[in-house]
Amino acid sequence: MLRNAIFAAGLVLLPATAMAQNQGQPNGLPEPPSIRSELAPRFKQYVVTQRPTSYTYAEPLAVGTVLPQQGVVYGEVPAEYGVSGYRYSVVNNRTVLVDPNTRRVVQIIE
Repeated sequence: MLRNAIFAAGLVLLPATAMAQNQGQPNGLPEPPSIRSELAPRFKQYVVTQRPTSYTYAEPLAVGTVLPQQGVVYGEVPAEYGVSGYRYSVVNNRTVLVDPNTRRVVQIIE
């Protein structure tokens, strides 16, 4: 009897455990790639050497901000930083990682 109760409890909890492991964000989407904290200083130095123009954005800048279609300059992120498919930009003198398909800021590099 006890064995059946433990087995039944395992069946109930198993799907919840699997769902919790698969959720990267509250909306269920996977976490976007980000530049690891130990690589951030080197990446910021790389961006400085590229001399990008800083775009002035009038609203508060945060992860999730969608940048305008016009005026923002994007650069390729070198493969060594591990975020292929994403671009960087400088907005309000802050380096940001951006999803080029949506223009959404996915990381602010501090």
